[in-house]
Amino acid sequence: MFSKFSITGSSLALLKVGNRGIVKFCNIKDEKILKELISMGVIPGASITLEQRFPRFVIKVGENRLMLQKEIARRIYVRIDDQ
Repeated sequence: MFSKFSITGSSLALLKVGNRGIVKFCNIKDEKILKELISMGVIPGASITLEQRFPRFVIKVGENRLMLQKEIARRIYVRIDDQ
């Protein structure tokens, strides 16, 4: 009667290449970096896909691809989308 479901959250830095997620929040104190992320579409509710982990994290947000330092990726939290 009920379908199985789970709510899994993670830091972006822990995702595997190809994983998709929905941004929940960013734990970034530096306003300049936070404003840059917001201007690039990394906002709560945005769907992202991790495309690369090394040498930099590459994420796809909408039609944009962004490169992030590992420290920034660690501070972006997502709900993993397992579809």
